[in-house]
Amino acid sequence: MTENAPQQTTDLPGAWDPAAEEAPMYDRWVAAGYFTADASSGKPPFSIVLPPPNVTGSLHMGHALNHTLMDAMSRRRRMQGYEVLWLPGMDHAGIATQNVVERQLAGEGLSRHDLGREKFVERVWEWKAEYGGKILGQMKRLGDGVDWSRERFTMDENLSKAVQTVFKNFFDEGLIYRAERIINWCPRCQTALSDIEVDHNDDDGELVSIRYGDGDNAIVVATTRAETMLGDTAVAVHPDDERYAHLVGTEVELPLTGRRIPIVADKHVDPEFGTGAVKVTPAHDPNDFEIGRRHDLPMLTIMNERAEITAAGPFQGLDRFEARPAVVAALREMGRIVAEKRPYVHAVGHCSRCDTVVEPRLSLQWWVKVEELAKLAGDAVRDGRTKIHPPELGKRYFDWVDNMHDWTISRQLWWGHRIPVYYGPDGEVVCVGPDEQPPTGEGWTQDPDVLDTWFSSGLWPMSTLGWPSSSEDLAKFYPTSVLSTGYDILFFWVVRMMMFGVHQMQGAQPFDHVYLHGLIRDAQGKKMSKSRGNVIDPLEWMDAYGADATRFTLARGANPGADMALADEWAAGSRNFCTKLWNATKFAMMNGASVDSPLPAASALTEADRWILGRLAALVSEVDGLFEDFQFAKVAGALYQFTWNELCDWYLELAKVQLYQGDDSRVAATRAVLGHVLDTVLRLLHPFIPFITEKLWTALTGGESLVIAAWPTPFEGYADSAADARIADVQKLVTEIRRFRADQGLKPGQKVAARLAGYTGGHESAIRSLVRLTSAAEDFAASASLEVALADGVVTVELDLSGTVDVAAERKRLQKDLAAAEKELSQTDAKLGNEAFIAKAPEQVVAKIKTRRETAVADIDRITARLAALQAS
Repeated sequence: MTENAPQQTTDLPGAWDPAAEEAPMYDRWVAAGYFTADASSGKPPFSIVLPPPNVTGSLHMGHALNHTLMDAMSRRRRMQGYEVLWLPGMDHAGIATQNVVERQLAGEGLSRHDLGREKFVERVWEWKAEYGGKILGQMKRLGDGVDWSRERFTMDENLSKAVQTVFKNFFDEGLIYRAERIINWCPRCQTALSDIEVDHNDDDGELVSIRYGDGDNAIVVATTRAETMLGDTAVAVHPDDERYAHLVGTEVELPLTGRRIPIVADKHVDPEFGTGAVKVTPAHDPNDFEIGRRHDLPMLTIMNERAEITAAGPFQGLDRFEARPAVVAALREMGRIVAEKRPYVHAVGHCSRCDTVVEPRLSLQWWVKVEELAKLAGDAVRDGRTKIHPPELGKRYFDWVDNMHDWTISRQLWWGHRIPVYYGPDGEVVCVGPDEQPPTGEGWTQDPDVLDTWFSSGLWPMSTLGWPSSSEDLAKFYPTSVLSTGYDILFFWVVRMMMFGVHQMQGAQPFDHVYLHGLIRDAQGKKMSKSRGNVIDPLEWMDAYGADATRFTLARGANPGADMALADEWAAGSRNFCTKLWNATKFAMMNGASVDSPLPAASALTEADRWILGRLAALVSEVDGLFEDFQFAKVAGALYQFTWNELCDWYLELAKVQLYQGDDSRVAATRAVLGHVLDTVLRLLHPFIPFITEKLWTALTGGESLVIAAWPTPFEGYADSAADARIADVQKLVTEIRRFRADQGLKPGQKVAARLAGYTGGHESAIRSLVRLTSAAEDFAASASLEVALADGVVTVELDLSGTVDVAAERKRLQKDLAAAEKELSQTDAKLGNEAFIAKAPEQVVAKIKTRRETAVADIDRITARLAALQAS
């Protein structure tokens, strides 16, 4: 027997120090070229393009989540022998970047018009060189294994060429046209916006009912935008509404203007809403625009680009929000106001960039005709070329592509891809491709507008790989393997990439799989916002807990398509997990754990060894299956449970007995099993927590790097159901004894004499070691006992507790614990009884509170029983 086996030395420090280790480690990975893809290799390809963050952006928790998942997929595939390309880059972010530079100029007392277009664009490039792209450095902190040699920017020469090529192709095919339509206009950014660049919020407003006309010919309309009545060119009613049948075809005087406008019948009008009559302002409302087209109504623009009233009269020059109460006051003075309702909560569109209230406005813009393109994008998912995960979000995709409106692509900005269309002195319109010379001569001018940012980012999977030219990268890595992104930009970006990719690449989809994750919320399930003060900064988490703990916390909450609640204590829990893994590996190495020796045959191993190897084999298969199904939370959960519970809490404790009390062959076998299990676990964990696993694995194995190590493959030969059953009995017996000891007020390290009557499982030595039980002497007299039902029968644990418990101190401790449990029960009952909270909180948050309540109830019962027993004694 080898009592108290001598410990080995290890070069691992006492604790893991993320701040000191992570950055140098990442630099070594990049310098070694581990993340640089080789398009000429014979390996199967795996490719991901990074959703390009804005050049103005910084890493937020949504980025950190998505980057963690993309990195996990990429690292695993690299270890599996794929040629992995994870391509990084940034979006020029037209409106956002122009706003930043314009604010900078304003601080100098200048505007972009003072500089002129060319000088302003130069200034933006200077800003980009000095300040843009700080998010890229933050990505390195997170551990993103991207191919920096292929970094792209949407304004790069080749990407610009791709944009011009698609515009020219679409123009020639009639898929791009110029027309006057109602658009979303931002008076602050001074540009058109597409529908998806508008956020609709519930705002407090006022609903005003206005009487047009007098007597039998009077008709009442209601509006939240009274100032737009100055541009009314009709009143509309439903053709079947008998209340107004006598008025259809007549005219009514429009108050404040003196104009007479017709009353028309249109099926768009809802006779059940309000008075059943609506004012029609075709130049300032999208629905009214369509009514106006159907009835050939005049379209009067009564506001300029700054949303100031241009209609002649007393309101001319007023801002829309100044004009609104002024118009109402004037109508009230005329006796035209029938009713006023305030506050009136209604949905109002806001610019997604600056939060300014959007103004619908008739404007001449460039449009993409989407019907044919949307069908191509829909068919690619319907026929399985692209698969959406989770599948239930496919309905959202089809709801969008099957009901798309033509897309406004022109923006009244200077920063971006300028529209390649030239106008001649005699009305000529010429679209110029990337290899064509623009027309020259007197009177020729280029369209001043630039393209919507989503037009260029919609080409990202192709243009970043070299398209429209043929390239080795394009041939190797397109279609890309996976797109990972939040479900909130399914419509913004995913659909556009699908439309462009399938159309331009002859039916080849831009990605084989679309994985959609949810949004990040706070611990109570509320959306994070600066105004609420509940935003969690991933950079602060990385400072406090390390990149690995940040990543693992995010991975553990990443259920497909579901929102995720976060709190600081969860990151602290992930840091504790990393510490547990560190200590376990260090213990194993100090006790001679090695990967140099092959695993012994199952017959040469103990039941504990066969149990852990059987569980490990099942884990490898489970992790592979879950990864392939994009079930990242379940992967992380399975790895956590195995590492913390089965490996650290159980096998390591059982291994200590084998190491310290076994013979030489038993010790050698245990060291081999420990080495093999840790080697495998570190490989499996590496995609989620790359830094600490790299440090531990290289120390344990002497290998070059986990980044290029082989991914574990399923193995057989160690599963043993009998061993599993006996270890399960050990776990149950130890757990019950520990609970009994705690209930009796024994300190964890306090040794107690005991007899295990009826136990025949063969692990008594290990059990006694795990629960601090000494052997019963000849004069042993039991003062307490418990019975535990095991698979092989009932075991009676008899203990001598005489003189081991301070009754007064124990009663005081228990009363304190009882008060804490009762408080927990009260708090959880209050939350679960709050219907508003239950309706809004994520399912996992509610489930966690229910679990806390169940635990509190059990604790109260247990503590109450123990207090009663102490009282009796």
